[in-house]
Amino acid sequence: MWLGMQLCGSHSKLFGRCWQAVKRHSRRFKRDDRGVTVIEFALLALPFFSVVGAILQTSLVFLASQVLESAVHDSSRAIRTGQVQGANMTIEGYRSAVCDQLFGLFPDCSGLHIRVNTVTNFQSATVAPPVPADCVAPCDWTENESWTPGVGKSVVLVQVYYRYPVVVQLGPFGMANMGDGRRLLGSATVFQNEPFS
Repeated sequence: MWLGMQLCGSHSKLFGRCWQAVKRHSRRFKRDDRGVTVIEFALLALPFFSVVGAILQTSLVFLASQVLESAVHDSSRAIRTGQVQGANMTIEGYRSAVCDQLFGLFPDCSGLHIRVNTVTNFQSATVAPPVPADCVAPCDWTENESWTPGVGKSVVLVQVYYRYPVVVQLGPFGMANMGDGRRLLGSATVFQNEPFS
């Protein structure tokens, strides 16, 4: 009523006609749904694309984790059979062997943190990530890389870690598990070398 008075004035005859016109236009406006799709898309686009991005990010992180696991196990076979020791392979050669099996899922293979150590027995093989759990950016490695592939019948512990970038950040529901917004991926395997000479 107040809006009708503002638009039509206060004269009763003029007000009556004008008020009828306002009501007619408001009914037409209520039935007009030409822009509904655009408005609905604008309201739903951000949540929809956020969920799709989170699903893709989760899939990529799990795929990268599985590929790293497979690459470490496959490349460790060369240590177990004595091929690495026979070729006097260095840690950089081993890094390259792991990297060759990562199928381009890791942006920078120089970021692989490798520790290959001989241990006394299987029970003494302990695995610990080389990054503190409560790290803050930039979350640097706290332990140095090591390379001791052992000799025949040595028990060897191989650990490979990577700080994987996480693009879609969803706070506590995201894939990042480090203070700098990345996810620490790791793979470890322990085995006894074959009795090569």
